[in-house]
Amino acid sequence: MPIRLAIPNEILPGERRVALEPGVAQRLAKLGVEVCMEKGAALSAHFPDSAFAGVTIIDTPQELYKNADLIFKVQPPTEAEISMMRDGAVIVGFMAPHKSEAMITSLCQKKITALAMELVPRITRAQSMDALSSQAAIAGYKGVLMGADLASVFFPMLTTAAGTIRPARVLVIGAGVAGLQAIATAKRLGAIVEAYDVRSATKEQCESLGAKFVNTGVKAEGEGGYARELTDDEKRQQQEVLARHVSLSDVVITTAAIPGRPSPKIITRDMVSKMKNGAVIVDLASEGGGNCELTEPGKTVDFESRITIHGPLNVASQTPVHASEMYAKNLFNLISPFIKDGNLVLDWKDEVIATCTLTHSGEVKSERYRRVEVTK
Repeated sequence: MPIRLAIPNEILPGERRVALEPGVAQRLAKLGVEVCMEKGAALSAHFPDSAFAGVTIIDTPQELYKNADLIFKVQPPTEAEISMMRDGAVIVGFMAPHKSEAMITSLCQKKITALAMELVPRITRAQSMDALSSQAAIAGYKGVLMGADLASVFFPMLTTAAGTIRPARVLVIGAGVAGLQAIATAKRLGAIVEAYDVRSATKEQCESLGAKFVNTGVKAEGEGGYARELTDDEKRQQQEVLARHVSLSDVVITTAAIPGRPSPKIITRDMVSKMKNGAVIVDLASEGGGNCELTEPGKTVDFESRITIHGPLNVASQTPVHASEMYAKNLFNLISPFIKDGNLVLDWKDEVIATCTLTHSGEVKSERYRRVEVTK
């Protein structure tokens, strides 16, 4: 029997992405996979059921889950969804294990193998599977558009009959995938762009996109491509230099986030109070609490009736077509090497699989989350 893949409807409010798109569905079918999808699961991403040729459309999640060997999802499964899954199934998606030990326990109790997309290692071979990066690119792009929309000024320089309009000054904090995309987008819109990251290795990348790199004298390269935590002295030195650049900016885009950990507080209340009237902060690190002390995740704050602090959540979902296309390809690139003649055979010696496996055979496999007590 070929493996049966299930694509459920995402039930988290506001989630518009889906874990499959028509092109990937066809590629899976060619590998011998029987693809099943819940009715209307892709409508929020503007893919009608009719676009999925050869895919079996299932009316209810109960029917979909009970016969599924493999499940592709975007958001972590709820307790109710896990209860509908058959024992020993394989689920692939964002798991957010740091948010729910109860979910991990439930997965173990049903001996479900969970592959967490946020745990895919950042190595060269896994770049095509890196969903964090594909979705962060969308966030960086959208973040600048949000900033331009909220800003009180034009981004590009304009020559008009009334005189010349100076270009906006944009500061991007954090030069990961989201930050680099933000730099590129702000430059395309005609702004003067500065960029900062505690990892000095990003200087060349920022400058290649047309940004002036802000050097605070703090270097904090860490493991896995992320920055290490700064000392108190380093934080003070960072804030002293950044404060001047923040105060001169029309729009500040912050992107410094580490999956599973609180976002570092980089912009203080005092720094915000010294910003120019009408300035905007778009905090793309809001999922982890935000890079600004005044950020309220999911809300737009009007500080002193003159500074706007925007804390958007699930930004990638705002561009559901391309977000779903890229995410579905990430899933396919992760799983397809282990599909032989329609059957899924995971190689536990493979570095990518070994690293991103959260649970398997009733045990927590990820070293980062083995602290979870599992009641069998």
